[in-house]
Amino acid sequence: MKITRQKHAKKHLGFFRNNFGVREPYQILLDGTFCQAALRGRIQLREQLPRYLMGETQLCTTRCVLKELETLGKDLYGAKLIAQKCQVRNCPHFKNAVSGSECLLSMVEEGNPHHYFVSTQDQNLSVKVKKRPGVPLMFIIQNTIVLDKPSPTTIAFVKAVESGQLVSVHEKQSIKQLKEEQGLVKNPEQRRKKRKKISGPNPLSCLKKKKKAQDTKSPTSGKKRKRNRIRNRSTSKVLSEKQNAEG
Repeated sequence: MKITRQKHAKKHLGFFRNNFGVREPYQILLDGTFCQAALRGRIQLREQLPRYLMGETQLCTTRCVLKELETLGKDLYGAKLIAQKCQVRNCPHFKNAVSGSECLLSMVEEGNPHHYFVSTQDQNLSVKVKKRPGVPLMFIIQNTIVLDKPSPTTIAFVKAVESGQLVSVHEKQSIKQLKEEQGLVKNPEQRRKKRKKISGPNPLSCLKKKKKAQDTKSPTSGKKRKRNRIRNRSTSKVLSEKQNAEG
């Protein structure tokens, strides 16, 4: 039975690897329900997941999942301990936390570019995940981990890509990488570095200098000099008249 499960897992992994670029280490996103099921089934996730998937794995979760487990209290205390040992991935809900199912669903948007595996026992979340192509789904049945087969939406997406109707996220990334290697597209780091433009002379420095304020004050200073001369003449005339009168 174990060999049959591993064959199915190998087949499904090959499908996701070839069509969506899933690679090791496999990033497994856990929610509270999956952690609780692993606790009840006494499943050692860090040991059994790499064996089942036949490759290196990384157990991940989000802040929203941890916060949800904290609010649920003592009943899910063991599940919270399991989730706290996982790597915490950044989710878009920094200020306002959302439910764990809503958070995990947001992590696999836009074609699941980070190649997350969603691990959950929530049926509603599983149905929503299956409607998004390229997202591997995992759950626990009878104390055993199971990698679900590709959903009809995922298979239809792959067929559309093969017929040329759509382009997968993996193909977009590979095309972009090839263009960068051939120099057809500049790296974003090179775009950020802007060359300094050679600036010409300052137009203000080319203007003619204004005349000094002394030139504007010259007429007033001339008037003052004339007044002084008139005063000197009048005083000399008065003195001469006095001398004639005395003589």
